[in-house]
Amino acid sequence: MTCLAIDAAFDSGNIEVLSIEGRTARLAIRRDNESAFFQWFHFRVAGKAGEEVVLKLTGLNASAYPGGWPDYNACVTEDREYWRRAASSFDKDEDGGTLTIRYRPATDLFWCAYFAPYSMERHHDLIADAAACEGVDYVRLGTTLDGQPIDCLEMGEGKTQVWLYARQHPGETQAEWWMEGALECLTDPADPVARALRKNCRLHIVPNCNPDGSRRGHLRTNAVGTNLNREWANPSAEKSPEVLAIRNRMDQTGVDFAMDVHADEAIPAVFLAGFEGIPSWKEEQGQGFYRYQRILDRRTPDFQTRLGYPKAASGKANLSMSTNQLAERFGAVAMTLEMPYKDLADFPEPEQGWSPERCKLLGRECLAALVEWLEGREG
Repeated sequence: MTCLAIDAAFDSGNIEVLSIEGRTARLAIRRDNESAFFQWFHFRVAGKAGEEVVLKLTGLNASAYPGGWPDYNACVTEDREYWRRAASSFDKDEDGGTLTIRYRPATDLFWCAYFAPYSMERHHDLIADAAACEGVDYVRLGTTLDGQPIDCLEMGEGKTQVWLYARQHPGETQAEWWMEGALECLTDPADPVARALRKNCRLHIVPNCNPDGSRRGHLRTNAVGTNLNREWANPSAEKSPEVLAIRNRMDQTGVDFAMDVHADEAIPAVFLAGFEGIPSWKEEQGQGFYRYQRILDRRTPDFQTRLGYPKAASGKANLSMSTNQLAERFGAVAMTLEMPYKDLADFPEPEQGWSPERCKLLGRECLAALVEWLEGREG
């Protein structure tokens, strides 16, 4: 007789139950539709309060980023509001690579996920709340292949065109938590950061670039297995209508400053990646990125510059990626913000690790850094 029941038939749910014996379950992560990518998981466990549950996620050596599993602890919650970390260990030699999660719930139900999920219902609440604020314009950019709207919020009276967009990779839910923090700041009429940005900029904000992948429980792709952040050079209505709609709007407005918000599976740090290697690289444009990086590094201990991605060689930038495409296409100061799934190596918080709360705080810090960056540019 089994003591557990495991379900994932809900928004962003992803898990396959291989077997359950007592309070131990063998599980596998479902691949993105029409894609080899898999790493995101999100499921519910029904058991008995006070009894330890052992969850074994198998076959992970074939996952998108096997380097993400060592030193990673899974996210769990019993109230679907506060997410903490459960003790987890990875053994590459067990069952094709196995993450073993151990958790003793205080109630009969708990949820387990790769990172705290950001549901499409919460997304719609976020859009509704922001769109109802004074001075905010809602723009429906288009629809996805599953028929979901691609939402954009625009605000501000300034000339500098700022684009903030997130969750091209739907399993990187950190990005929309960041967006929630940024929008709470920007729609607060008393917040000095918001007031400065709305005076000096026209802001264009896409909190979720990939609604289909988000709802389907994908890690990295849309409904038909397309990695949106490899579509920016030649997006199509058949494979990547999300990118096509967003880029078309960018062509209408122009782009001066852009931040593409992501998360990285393996690197235990918050960092920025720039646009080195674009064919039209200009030193002044590049220095604009490095100056923003220095400002953010000074503003918050949650950011650092030691860990990150290697820089592309001259002329070797991948223009199918949004940051490179926007820097090349518009001469913009463009960048990719990366947050961790693991905790920060340099500034850990053992109870929650990197968390939704820290994502939201970082959102405001990035906006405050933008205020300072704009002041320096004008000076």
